[in-house]
Amino acid sequence: MVMKASLQLRIGTQLTMTPQLQQAIALLQLSTLDLRQEIQQALDANPMLEQEDEFSEQAVSEPKEEEWSESIPSELSVDSDWSDTYQDSGSLGGNSSEGPDFERQAAGQSLHGHLLWQLAMTDFGVREQLVAESLIDALDANGYLTQPLNDIREGLRAQGIDGLSQREVETILLKLQQFEPTGIFARDLRECLMLQLAALPDDTPLLVPARRLVRQFLEALGKDDMRLLKRRLGLDDEQLTDVIQLIRSLDPRPGSAYGDTDDSYVTPDLVVRHDHEGWHLELNPEALPRLRIQPDYASLIKRADKSQDNQFLKEHLQEARWLIKSLSSRNDTLLRVGREIITRQIGFLEHGEEAMKPLILADIAEAVEMHESTISRVTTQKYIHTPRGVFELKYFFSSQVSGQDGDSHSSTAIRARLKKLIQEEPPGKPLSDSRLVTLLDEGGIQVARRTVAKYREAMGIPSSSERRRLR
Repeated sequence: MVMKASLQLRIGTQLTMTPQLQQAIALLQLSTLDLRQEIQQALDANPMLEQEDEFSEQAVSEPKEEEWSESIPSELSVDSDWSDTYQDSGSLGGNSSEGPDFERQAAGQSLHGHLLWQLAMTDFGVREQLVAESLIDALDANGYLTQPLNDIREGLRAQGIDGLSQREVETILLKLQQFEPTGIFARDLRECLMLQLAALPDDTPLLVPARRLVRQFLEALGKDDMRLLKRRLGLDDEQLTDVIQLIRSLDPRPGSAYGDTDDSYVTPDLVVRHDHEGWHLELNPEALPRLRIQPDYASLIKRADKSQDNQFLKEHLQEARWLIKSLSSRNDTLLRVGREIITRQIGFLEHGEEAMKPLILADIAEAVEMHESTISRVTTQKYIHTPRGVFELKYFFSSQVSGQDGDSHSSTAIRARLKKLIQEEPPGKPLSDSRLVTLLDEGGIQVARRTVAKYREAMGIPSSSERRRLR
């Protein structure tokens, strides 16, 4: 068999990932905190870069064109499907005179952080504080102390705290149970409710029978055994109704109002404001430092010699200008995507979660003429400060559910509607999932019962039978 050599001409296109293009993509997907670190590293390594003292909306200062500079495109292309080359790093208050607090927690203060703050404000000794910190660490998301005190005491002994008695731990626990939110550090539902009743004024009507009911007949209340409760408590129908209403006004999960986030803080990349002209979106002027080319070193490059020092400066000048161009391109992309998102979610800004519109990455990608992977990078770990709080840009995306009236509804809006219905349900008759399906259908939203159950569980809301028992 004879092999013959031949020549073939093929025409095609291929994306070349230049170092500059890779840098632009990398900066686009970094969070503000990570980008600050990258900028600081560049400032430390590149003598041609320097940071200006002031902050500006543009966050970067465009270098002036000099006769010695090489041609650099005015805009960097950061749009394509580069998932095989670069992996994604992760799938306003009112118009006050002082301006919004840009650096804040994205999801509110955590229960752990709130309790540690109160502990710091309490006159505890070093030994007591160590015990208190261990008790705080042992709380679950609802604020209950599920770990036995003896186990906590043994753990502290293993850490070198000798001579710690059970009574000493219980004394510290009693002090912590006075913290806010009321009912925290309870070991079961009965203790949680008793702590909240103990915090009420002594002249609260029917406080004594309410305490007795919780202490002795909580199981009968869960079974809705009104006849037994009236007989044991010596109350008539109206009095028993008032007692039960008082108990149901308490919070069986005092810690759930706090996020389960840590104490990490984020700096929003974007800020949305409202004035008499409407809604406006702008870059957060405090997000990134303003960069510029170091003028003294730049003037040295005007020399025409080819010395090693001059070549060193030219190379760093090119790197500095590419970094500034990349940052400028990142800011422009953030603004374009952010403005398109806000334009589509004006209802949320004005009316809340129930007015959230269905939105997917493809919608924004088509509007701003970018690839979906680019939109994913732009909206990951990028935050926006709104009148309703600080949110990651990905928060504004949600799947679509069609209604019987032909309109579509976002999953976020459906969750908000479910939460409102459950909050407004009759205290003695919690709404079942089937009833919630009916109520949503009457509002033009058609969803299956399993979808309602999935949304309810995702929000941490118990079933109707569990809500009846907890109340």
